[in-house]
Amino acid sequence: MEKRPRRPRGPVGGTDARKPSGRDVAVGPTVPIVGIGGSAGGLEAFERFLRAVPSGSGCAYVVVQHLDPTHVAMLAEILQRATPMPVAEIVDRTVVRPAHVYVIPPSRDLVVRLGVLDLLEVPTPRGLRLPIDGFLRSLAADAGSRAVGVILSGMGSDGTLGLREIHGHGGLTLVQEPTTAGFDGMPRSAIDAGVADIVGPPEALPARIADWLLRPAAAAPTHDEDASDLGGFEQVLRLLRARCGHDFTGYKGSTVRRRIERRMGVHQLDRTSAYVRFLSANPQELDLLFKEMLIGVTSFFRDPAVWAQLGAEILPSLLASRSPGRGFRAWVPACSTGEEAYSLAIEVREALDAARMARPPTVQIFATDLDRDAIDRARLGRFPASIAADVPPERLARYFVESDHGYQVTRTIREMVVFAPHDALQDPPFTRLDLVSCRNFLIYLTPDLQQRLVRVFEYALRPGGHLLLGSAETIGEPRGCFAPVPGVGRFYRRLNGVPSAGAAGQPASVAVSVVAPEPAPARPAERLQAIVEHLLLQRYAPAAIVANRAGDIVHVHGRTGAFLEPAAGKANWNVVAMAREELRSELGTAFQRAVRTRRPVTTAGVAVPGGRGGRRIDLSVEPLEGPEGIEGLFLVAFVDPASAPSTARRPVSRTTGRGHGTATARELAAVAEELRVVRAEAHASQVEARSAGEGLQAANEELQSANEELTTSKEEMQSMNEELQTLNQELQTKVDDLSTVNNDLKNLVDSSEVAIVFLDAALCVRRFTAGSTRVFHLIPGDVGRPITDIASGLAYPAFADDARAVLATLTPRECEAAGRDARWFHVRIVPYRTLDNVIDGVSVIFTDITERRRLESALASARAGAAPAEGRAP
Repeated sequence: MEKRPRRPRGPVGGTDARKPSGRDVAVGPTVPIVGIGGSAGGLEAFERFLRAVPSGSGCAYVVVQHLDPTHVAMLAEILQRATPMPVAEIVDRTVVRPAHVYVIPPSRDLVVRLGVLDLLEVPTPRGLRLPIDGFLRSLAADAGSRAVGVILSGMGSDGTLGLREIHGHGGLTLVQEPTTAGFDGMPRSAIDAGVADIVGPPEALPARIADWLLRPAAAAPTHDEDASDLGGFEQVLRLLRARCGHDFTGYKGSTVRRRIERRMGVHQLDRTSAYVRFLSANPQELDLLFKEMLIGVTSFFRDPAVWAQLGAEILPSLLASRSPGRGFRAWVPACSTGEEAYSLAIEVREALDAARMARPPTVQIFATDLDRDAIDRARLGRFPASIAADVPPERLARYFVESDHGYQVTRTIREMVVFAPHDALQDPPFTRLDLVSCRNFLIYLTPDLQQRLVRVFEYALRPGGHLLLGSAETIGEPRGCFAPVPGVGRFYRRLNGVPSAGAAGQPASVAVSVVAPEPAPARPAERLQAIVEHLLLQRYAPAAIVANRAGDIVHVHGRTGAFLEPAAGKANWNVVAMAREELRSELGTAFQRAVRTRRPVTTAGVAVPGGRGGRRIDLSVEPLEGPEGIEGLFLVAFVDPASAPSTARRPVSRTTGRGHGTATARELAAVAEELRVVRAEAHASQVEARSAGEGLQAANEELQSANEELTTSKEEMQSMNEELQTLNQELQTKVDDLSTVNNDLKNLVDSSEVAIVFLDAALCVRRFTAGSTRVFHLIPGDVGRPITDIASGLAYPAFADDARAVLATLTPRECEAAGRDARWFHVRIVPYRTLDNVIDGVSVIFTDITERRRLESALASARAGAAPAEGRAP
């Protein structure tokens, strides 16, 4: 399979956990930048958006669209008609200016750094490209809470991850209402991911952006601040706690305030008291605010250097130091939608493959989060196609399966991770862990909560386990139970020793109430007939069991302890496995023969322990037939002739030693024959299985190769389809423009009544005006016919020769020729030049000069008449 190149990306920031917001402080330029992404059907949406931009907004608008790399883009020219703002195609190192529109050029990726637009080369122009995600993620890192991202019409999921970055940094995300989009793939992907703050038609979005950017910036509380606002924030937190059951008072106040003010800005509310009233009237807003508090910016393999150290150093050491028989356990608190947990599972899987263990350990990765919706999405293991920007192609092909919605995590990786709703600060932690990965969560907690959570991790980890924190996090004060691990990542090794005591450090105890079961009501007295039948069965019926075809016991009758006993080790209810050693061979042979032949099989005189020198029983295996529900079951009976009633007792013959030896020989011969048959069947089955396996393996390899080729072709076709949709819209706009120009020219020529005939290089009619019918007998069907084949009312026999001479010399020719009805025409023949300055025929312009000729003739006659008169004068 041809490897898909990774798309170049600009620097991105953010965090890896569900938590209060990421960077909420704008670090980018003072000019607000609005990133607008679209694909198929986006041209119309761009025009509707730009027409609605209010004057004096002070924003710069960057338009990113999927463009065909083989055609010259006309997007900037077309968008210029929709807005008075200057529209320009981006060149490298473009400095952003307010009230300007910038358009990405074809076959380039785009990032923004400190308000400067940088173009990146694309390794290959075709295939899966995600330019919208790349730009929006760089915008989130550059502008922080001042970033604004807009997703309009388009196919696929490009832009979803970029909006998630902006959302996590506290910026504003807007999405076109899917019902108003030409293609709703991109808008629906963003909405389904839960990263859209505002959804509406394109013309309604610019006003919402202006209101957002004009809102007061969040600031830290001061002593002069209105006390009612401070009380309002506390009331909001109380409402949130009552609604969702989680207390955010331990989170940093400035972060919590910014998240609340962000929701206030979305609803255009400037006072917390108004927001409290809004929450009281709209309880569903509390659910949205709760998710706002937990917004996490996460992706696969974020900070590649940290994952490289984990895979190359940490995991091999943890697996090597693991005691035999012990599994590998890890915990990812605040896992969001699961990208971090699945990344860890992939690293563990690769570490196990590299270790080549004879008995690899079981792996359990616990991934938890407060947000149940995020946990539900994580359990599905479905991600948009844009994760290809973060996951290397080889891992994408090995650990993901492509589907219509994007990519699905393979079953092997999914079974390694257990997702569950959990509050790391309140609920009991997981224990006996080898690794805890909690990145970029501590920095949003107060110091007291940070220390409390660190002590929880200390309690949860085994001695020798590792704790991974974010690049801006530490364990706080030096602690005796953790030692830092050198490297690029913030790894800490749990040292030997008892976890420190303290109420804040120990997990919350869980009270479990045990309710004693109520005594069962006394059973009613059984009928006499049932009691008698029960006693008779116990006394005279032999001990027996009922088993299925596999030998698993489904019912036991009588006392079978003399014949069966539980097998050592894991509980096994197979009748052959539970048979006593003296019975196992005969029972296994008889049971398999009964299963194979579907006939009763009886083996007499089977020795079993008991009494002096043992005793002998008759062993019978019989398939059950009859009422529905017993098909496929077998009755195994252990008949003791010595305990049978006298009426049914058979005479016991005493055999001599020779006879006993003959019986034993017969039994051994039967066993040998049975073993030979079983061995032959097993060998045949093994050969068939091997042949089938080889065939399936070959077919699987062929299908895998075909699937990889089809996947690559599908991505290329999808990318080309989006580019062609965009190009088609641009060309349609050009066609409309040309149609307008053509109509204007036609009306101009028709109103001037100028007679013009356009001929190609073979002097065939290309086009003619209505006035030219006064010279030639032209009809619309004459287009394409030679002009020499058409009747002419012009006395100009050298017309064709002069036209050919103009084509040969490129020198215009003019003459006057008489027409029918005593009309005269001035004929001008000039070369026909295309826009590319190519001669492609001639243009013949006929100007009616009849009136001029009449005046000239009258003037000549007047002069001729005046000359004799002058001669006779005295």
